[in-house]
Amino acid sequence: MTLSTTYPWEAPATRTAAAMATQMEMCVPILETPRLTLRPIRLTDFDTFHAILCSDRAAYMDGPFDRDEAWSEFTQCVSGWMLRGVGYFAIVKRDTGAVLGFVGLGMEFGDQEHELGYFLAEEAEGKGYATEAAEAVRDFGLGQQELLSLVSYIDPANTSAAAVAERLGATRDTQSEELFAEPVQVWRHQLEAYT
Repeated sequence: MTLSTTYPWEAPATRTAAAMATQMEMCVPILETPRLTLRPIRLTDFDTFHAILCSDRAAYMDGPFDRDEAWSEFTQCVSGWMLRGVGYFAIVKRDTGAVLGFVGLGMEFGDQEHELGYFLAEEAEGKGYATEAAEAVRDFGLGQQELLSLVSYIDPANTSAAAVAERLGATRDTQSEELFAEPVQVWRHQLEAYT
């Protein structure tokens, strides 16, 4: 059997495997905010993911990536749910159904703590979506999932991401920043209700 896609690993699951994938997706919570639905990432979201990571928008994430590298990052964002009980969500604009970007909780190679990460498509930037989505995921991670700590690792030149962290009430942890060989800002998230 020949698959119709140039990238067979991006093709949807079929038959029993598709049913199992759906069951696993149903284990990931759905979070709602006033304008957004934060839902499990689906294979169909890779086009948006790829568009962001393979563009200059990924410059602060060690990108831009090629398609294969973007796929590796995509699967890492999804696999966290199975391996760590936390992962990434697709940010969906409720009134249109458009996927605006991604937000989530991760622990990548080299991370010292769980990270709250967020990245949006260019057309979604500047409208408060990142702050709205990240606040909901922060509350989910520190509250419902009872994470002991939560940080955002931000490239010092990424002033937009740092502004979101600051709007969320995060503060710089310069002592933790000293643990990294490369320059990075560590923004620590805390909620009084969970500390």
